[in-house]
Amino acid sequence: MPTRGGGGRKEAVKRKQEVGPGKRPRATEAPVPFPPELLPPLESESKIPSLPSGCILAERAIACPGNKLSAIPELADPALHTLYLADNDITTISSTDFARLPNIQWLDLSRNNVGDEGMDSEAFRNLTRLRRLNLDGNRLGKVPWLPPSLEELKLNDNRLTAIDRNSFRGLSRLLTLDLEGNGLDDGNLNPASFRPLRKLVYLRLGRNRFRALPSGLPSSLRELYLENNRIEEIPGGLLNKTINLTILILRNNSLQENRISPQAWFHLRNLETLDLSHNRMVHVPSFLPTGLKQLLLHHNQIERIPGYVFAHLRPGLEFLHLSYNNLRNDGIHAISFLGLYNSLQELLLDHNQLRAIPRGILKLRVLQALRLSDNHIRHVSMDSICDTRIAEDSSLVSVHLENNLIDRRLIPPTALSCIRSYQSVVLRPQRFED
Repeated sequence: MPTRGGGGRKEAVKRKQEVGPGKRPRATEAPVPFPPELLPPLESESKIPSLPSGCILAERAIACPGNKLSAIPELADPALHTLYLADNDITTISSTDFARLPNIQWLDLSRNNVGDEGMDSEAFRNLTRLRRLNLDGNRLGKVPWLPPSLEELKLNDNRLTAIDRNSFRGLSRLLTLDLEGNGLDDGNLNPASFRPLRKLVYLRLGRNRFRALPSGLPSSLRELYLENNRIEEIPGGLLNKTINLTILILRNNSLQENRISPQAWFHLRNLETLDLSHNRMVHVPSFLPTGLKQLLLHHNQIERIPGYVFAHLRPGLEFLHLSYNNLRNDGIHAISFLGLYNSLQELLLDHNQLRAIPRGILKLRVLQALRLSDNHIRHVSMDSICDTRIAEDSSLVSVHLENNLIDRRLIPPTALSCIRSYQSVVLRPQRFED
């Protein structure tokens, strides 16, 4: 992959003559700072621009990462598809910077120093084929005018404090929108701003200041990320139109189960992953989405798994993460896992207050991974993990019981006999009496 540095057109022509007409210069081992699969093959020999020292030319892509550029380089190449200018000190983007680059499809200006005062309202007007635009890590306080061809827009870690009804006007093709790490809250995000985004499937709003879920979310949305906000309540109705949601991430908020409406997401039949970790839950919440496959509840204060709480799930959870809570044995009932007997594959209960292996685990017929480490368990009793009445092997391939109070010499010989491999059971180290 050749590097071009300050030699100008004469040096480029001389180099081209050395390798013969119609041939490309041989690639060197200079690294490319973006995935090579994003570089489309060169269909015809394009004009080789004069580049600043340290920039890299590869097929129809130019990369100038961390070159201390204070302005966008003067380039003229109609064949150029990718321009990577991340990690520089660019402060202004004028209406003429991309005038001679009409076919740019991916433009990365992340981690520069562009503010509203340096962003010309016509800056991207000429880029009618732009599909991916990365403006992460700048100083923008408002969304600039953007070409309607965009499919991916990244504005993470800026200074956005208002999204109005016209912020995304015309972006009917947008699929991905990242707005993490800004100053957005319930009062400065206009619900009407999402109306033009008829195809949006992926929305990131983490690390902002929301106390509630935003209104007006597009019905096309499939993945919604709202981690690291201040969300305290989920009322019914807000997610009624987002029937295509498959992933909802709400970790690191201030949610309690009694502040979640029974109608909050019960009808989201396509929701498969729900992350409620690092919140303030005391019980596993009821009225979970019926098609849920992964539920993450670690790092709460959960004391109880109510009976029948999973009974309505179809076909049932595959992954349940309850580590780092306050679960005791009296908080887990014989029917706590009802509805998961033929679906649950991973159950994580480490770092709780359990003094015995919970009831109901024996009925989890397809369980493959069980983690009970870092509790206060003293005994592995008969028929707690293995059903001695059945001769066939268990589906378990990983059982963690380390850092408890178990005397390994007192474990009955058949208590773990259903597990195919001895190496699958982790019993060391154990703790002494607390």
